[in-house]
Amino acid sequence: SLRSRPSLPCPRHVATEHMHLSPSLSAPLTSSSLFAHGLPHRSAASALLKSQTPLLRGSRRVTPSPSFSVGRFITLATILRGGGGAAGISMSSGEGKMIALDDFARRQWASDYKGLVITMSQEEVEKRVNELCNNDPSALKEGYAPFCKHLFVPNFLKGAKVEAVPITAENEKHLKSEYQARKEGELAVLQRWFPDGSVEAPDATHLDLILYSREQIKKENEAMGKPPQDETAPWGLISIKAQTVDYEIPMNPITMMRNALGKEEGGSGVAIDRQKYAQSVEFWSKHAVIA
Repeated sequence: SLRSRPSLPCPRHVATEHMHLSPSLSAPLTSSSLFAHGLPHRSAASALLKSQTPLLRGSRRVTPSPSFSVGRFITLATILRGGGGAAGISMSSGEGKMIALDDFARRQWASDYKGLVITMSQEEVEKRVNELCNNDPSALKEGYAPFCKHLFVPNFLKGAKVEAVPITAENEKHLKSEYQARKEGELAVLQRWFPDGSVEAPDATHLDLILYSREQIKKENEAMGKPPQDETAPWGLISIKAQTVDYEIPMNPITMMRNALGKEEGGSGVAIDRQKYAQSVEFWSKHAVIA
């Protein structure tokens, strides 16, 4: 079902099962033991330990301090296990920004964007997203590939309306279509939408915050010939969707097609899953976005 998105392990689950740490984090830690219990690279485990050196002593046992918490330790571990890699860590002892607004998402602040146009400042949105994730790292849900995560949160964007609405016999006359490219360098593809104001949309109750790992963002930018970004936060916020459900709406079929074309054409390089594609067609044959 569309709701069957596995979630990342909760902090207690990661601490006690994946890393064999007690809730007080009193078990010995080494780069080898962390590597053995789920961190993707020995170098990543070493980087995590190095970031916590003020807390290590004697036999390399962690001694909790007022500035350190289980949640912060697990946040770092979750980042590494989720695909951010050692190079993606931009925080020490759990401090710092975990999610940065990506250039791809900034188009949602343009008045002519065909989708959710955001009026809250980019700085405030980035701040809110980081606060939400830091408060509950286990809220991250798996996406369509290891480098993609979702964060489903109550709507905090004033006036945000649901983007995708059902097509009916009464409103289908308002549908428009046009060949469009989402960004410079992409192939234009046929899109359809309801012009803003032509149909009524309910208020959004939830937001789907879509994240890509820093490594994946770098790969896609390099493939498109874009200069490297200075940002080092482990995750990039690439899109914000307004909706009335706290789970993922099927990806548009044309987006799946573009992803399968590869990074050079603006996609992610992930092959099409025929079952998910069929679910997407089923949904988007009966819905369209308001833009």
